[in-house]
Amino acid sequence: MGSCIICGTDVGGGRVCDSHQEDVVFDFRGDSPDDLVPSRFYRGVVDGYAEFGVFVDLAPGVTGLLHRSELDRRLDSLDWEPGDDVFVQVKGVRDNGNVDLGWSIRQADREFRGVLVQESSGEHLPDEESGDDEVAAEEPADEGDTEPEESTEEDGDEERLDDAVETEAPAGDNVVESDPHPDPSGETMSGGVEPTGEAEADAESDESIESDADVEDEPAAEPDRASIEALGDAVGESVRIEGEVVGVRQTGGPTVFEVSDETGAVDVAAFVEPGVRAHPDVEVGDAVRVDGEVESHRGDVQVESEALVLLDGEAAEAVRRRIAEALTDEARPEGLQPLAGDETVAELADGLLDAAEAVRRAILESRPIVVRHPATADGYVAGAAVERAVLPLIRDEHAKSDAEYHYFTRRPLDEPVYGMDAATNDATRMLQDRDRHDEKLPLFLLVGTGSTTESADGIDLLSVYGVDAVVVDAAVADPETRDVVDTLVSPELADVGGDETLSTGALVASLASAINDEVRDDLRHLPAVSYWADAPERYVDVARDAGYDAERVAELREAVALEAYYQSYQDKRELIADLLFSDGGNLAAHVSEQFREKLETEIETADANVVTEAVDGVEFALLDTDGYTHRYDFPPTPLLLDDLHRRRADGEPFATVGVGTDELYVRTTADVSVRDVAERAAELAPNADVATAGVREGKIEFLSGERDAVEDAVVAAVAESF
Repeated sequence: MGSCIICGTDVGGGRVCDSHQEDVVFDFRGDSPDDLVPSRFYRGVVDGYAEFGVFVDLAPGVTGLLHRSELDRRLDSLDWEPGDDVFVQVKGVRDNGNVDLGWSIRQADREFRGVLVQESSGEHLPDEESGDDEVAAEEPADEGDTEPEESTEEDGDEERLDDAVETEAPAGDNVVESDPHPDPSGETMSGGVEPTGEAEADAESDESIESDADVEDEPAAEPDRASIEALGDAVGESVRIEGEVVGVRQTGGPTVFEVSDETGAVDVAAFVEPGVRAHPDVEVGDAVRVDGEVESHRGDVQVESEALVLLDGEAAEAVRRRIAEALTDEARPEGLQPLAGDETVAELADGLLDAAEAVRRAILESRPIVVRHPATADGYVAGAAVERAVLPLIRDEHAKSDAEYHYFTRRPLDEPVYGMDAATNDATRMLQDRDRHDEKLPLFLLVGTGSTTESADGIDLLSVYGVDAVVVDAAVADPETRDVVDTLVSPELADVGGDETLSTGALVASLASAINDEVRDDLRHLPAVSYWADAPERYVDVARDAGYDAERVAELREAVALEAYYQSYQDKRELIADLLFSDGGNLAAHVSEQFREKLETEIETADANVVTEAVDGVEFALLDTDGYTHRYDFPPTPLLLDDLHRRRADGEPFATVGVGTDELYVRTTADVSVRDVAERAAELAPNADVATAGVREGKIEFLSGERDAVEDAVVAAVAESF
């Protein structure tokens, strides 16, 4: 008779009463799904994703399905990764053994009132031994003994005692079970059967350690250190590597340390028992020496650790010095060659090289890279250019095949402002990854965003945690952002002049070629795609030379713009790559046709409902965007107003204003400062709380109750600005 660990009530054969079953989380160590108890919460390990849900391993050989209908969010927004520890509820076990899982809002041990281990023999606290696990200590055999003594050894979660050998082997036979993980010195560890006869002096149990005095052989020579980049040719061999721990994750089996040296990074698996943290004193940033065997694990190179040593003093310093010297040599690009020989971009060479170095250094340091860009055609082109350059470098640096998804993330923004909402999201994710997976804090690369005053608070939040931010924007940066950004690339900083407008896509395409010159040919057409109208001839010519004529460039631009709108918070990595780099013509042409049909339908409706008026010699086209646009369907309001403005403007002083419930957009034929317009409108409508919401897209916000007053104030302010 036991007692409940929560309330102390007497319970029969268990450690938790019926009323507290859902207050305890269980570590399941059984081997049959039939042993699972419905309604209980269990710790599991994410195995993988399917279209209909997530597979979670509850124990070796026992996997359940968490169907997407059980989630409290969209499946594609779930931030679990394979190998993550998670908590789920068992809803039931079907007759065929399939396990149905439910969502748990509690995702940490501390959020439950207790933790128990559930085995086939019963339940016990984590620090208690179960009856089946108790093994009598072995006594050394006398020389005259001929009967083998029974011992057990766990390899993973399988019992390796060979009962047949124990009962059938004649006395005096040399019975030794091989160990699949040899000792680094070359000695073979014995299995679970005590050797007898003449072999007794040369064998030992896996549960004991032979002292130096008992070893008669000369000690093996210290192995040479191998470089991580060469491990692919050493599968099956024992090696020694030295490097810095750049990641730690606990799986349902081994603890996996990602170790990086000056040549690359590799996963090192260290095993104590299923789900138990090996080497708890080793953390991210530590220098280590690993002896082990190189294996191919699901197509990836991995080292099975036989010995992992935490280095300190001169040994640790030597490791870090090698890595630092390699970083210095590899991170800085040799120079910048702007695409199409753009002189405006060339004037920004120093800043672009600094940005390229920061990105390359992050890759070499195994630091995740997060790219933020607006969900526009120009923004997606810029983000895709960086992605095209960075992913091959990540693949070269990391042996793990999915490293490119782990170390590079592109997160589009609905608006070209890096505000507190985006920064809070990013800070939450990076801190979770740091605390849950021991990941390094990422490098943030903001392209086409982050350079205005409206982004200062968001970037400042990142800086509180010492996170590096690199901002690259083709537009002139606001002075307020310069103090909070580590690296800022903006035309104003180089005092670049000229009449032509530089697109962010064109600027970042040259940055991407500096990051990885081997993809330069893949990027040549991107600058032309990034301009919605009036692309510079130099970029048009380069695109044509690369096989992209004007019609093809227009199809790509329109297709990307359409896909940028739908699921705007998703990167759509593979789809965008297919459009920009791999499409033979059918995909872009098909999506582009949809773009034109949807845009023409909306333009026809909007144009019929435009109100025109003249104020101080300036012609205005005013559109009620709430009443005469589909606000939650394509095209987005900024894109619709851009096209409407281009069609109506005839070179005369002209402005288009789209007015919604509590926001409006301004488009003008003159160089009018939206921020100045907002400040003047605030004076004319003092009760409307008028403020600039986005300089890049000409967006102004206000209180909805003062809409009419704000519309009149903005029109007057724009007319004054011409």
